[in-house]
Amino acid sequence: MTDEILRRAREAQRSAPPVGDKAYRAFVQAARERMDAHWTELTEAGDRDIAQARERGLSEALIERLRLTDRHRSALENAFESVGAALPHHHVAGESVHGMGDVRAHRVLRPLGVILMIFEARAEITLRSAVMCAATGNAVLLRGGSEIAETNKAVGGVLQAALADAELPAGLVTILDSGDRRELRALLKRDDEIDVVIPRGSPSLIETCRTTSRIPMITGGGGANHLYVHRTADPRVAAELTLDGKLPDPAACTALETVLVDEAITDAYLTALGEAASAPDAERLTLRVPEDLASRAPSTLQKRLDPVGLGPHDDGREFLDQTLAIRTVPDLTAATDHIRRFGSGHTEGVLTNDDATAEAFCARVDAAAIVVNGSLRLNDAPAMGLGAALAISTGRLHARGPVTLDTLFTHSWIVEGANTSRFRKETSQ
Repeated sequence: MTDEILRRAREAQRSAPPVGDKAYRAFVQAARERMDAHWTELTEAGDRDIAQARERGLSEALIERLRLTDRHRSALENAFESVGAALPHHHVAGESVHGMGDVRAHRVLRPLGVILMIFEARAEITLRSAVMCAATGNAVLLRGGSEIAETNKAVGGVLQAALADAELPAGLVTILDSGDRRELRALLKRDDEIDVVIPRGSPSLIETCRTTSRIPMITGGGGANHLYVHRTADPRVAAELTLDGKLPDPAACTALETVLVDEAITDAYLTALGEAASAPDAERLTLRVPEDLASRAPSTLQKRLDPVGLGPHDDGREFLDQTLAIRTVPDLTAATDHIRRFGSGHTEGVLTNDDATAEAFCARVDAAAIVVNGSLRLNDAPAMGLGAALAISTGRLHARGPVTLDTLFTHSWIVEGANTSRFRKETSQ
């Protein structure tokens, strides 16, 4: 079965039109229209996944990741529009360079090839990833978590219909519906047929892929993300940005996990946080703080304190729910030292009204994105003006940060030789 899946994907990728062909824009448009026409079926499939997840006892935070809402629909429509608008710009030849003699060279874009994308329980990822990968001429194998099996089955029908509408090979998109981990491990060893692996999910998923496979990877790692509140920051602004970074979709990879607050502003920050946390969406906010900080928390925060407190095991942890850790630090150096030790290199932030502090923080902290005076949720391709993205990479090669349309291409050099010999003085006639 694995051999047949890979053969079909490779043949589809090789027989697909060249980069820039109008069929790819037609596919994106068809995918949007098909999604809109079958949205009710997709959400009903999601409801079945949610019902099964509740029977299995999954947390509400994780169950929320399974849900397809109008917000997801709008985001997907915007993503498809962005992809469709960007595609015409991706078949223009790169700037020509002049080499020895009359030699000239320029770059042309090529698809990465066959992509294996592995992700967990996010229902909208299947649609977004399939459209972005196939629209750039890649064949993609999509392996989602068993928690979204019903949704993926419905999405598969939408995508195959869209490929047929655009007269593109059906094998450009394959949804792997087997939950067998042995099949996944077998695929991860197929560097002869798979060109790139894009794992998106928990640190354990990323580590499994890294230790099992020799295939090049674009990794979307976990987000043990920090926000440093400098003594010059406005406490009210800091409180609002804290909640914005934590409460919406708290299991997202860009969610805030730990606040490092300057000792000089701690009391003012906690007071402002207590006031901001009275909002309805903060009802389930839980704070983990050290014992000495718990005694300083205002009455508005006392009911939100986790009796477990904050222990050493919480440093570098993704809570994946509305639990937020708060630690005090004496200064910038202590904050950046903590981040260097416990951060995951995903998203880090600083709030300060001092330019020198912001510059020093950015110089000392190494992450895929560093947010200065804003919510950590700004590490998002559309928010950054980068268009659609299918993951956030924490790797250092090929792609770092949002995995946008550009990163789904590689390139070839076209060398116009003008009958030029490299070593012999005269070209043979």
